[in-house]
Amino acid sequence: MFVWSKRLVTGLLAGFVLLIGLFLIQGEPETISGLKIHTTRWMAVNYIGLLVWVFIWMFDQARVRGKNVLLWLVPFALAPLPTLMLFVLFLQRRVKS
Repeated sequence: MFVWSKRLVTGLLAGFVLLIGLFLIQGEPETISGLKIHTTRWMAVNYIGLLVWVFIWMFDQARVRGKNVLLWLVPFALAPLPTLMLFVLFLQRRVKS
């Protein structure tokens, strides 16, 4: 499973630390607007990291069940939470024999 891959986790954490370090160097925390920019960037990096992690989980779940997750990519990019809920319901439906 990709979700529990040590290489993936290490790569995502390294990317997170690199982006946060870059944002700290670029920002000017002395001003109020600099603090707002830093906070906004911090939230954006966390949100994007969470979206990547959830999509990888969706990919794993679809692969285990033999489904195609790429059909869910565009709706996930536009509205992540409703798409995730629909995806879980889709995977839990009963298969008619």
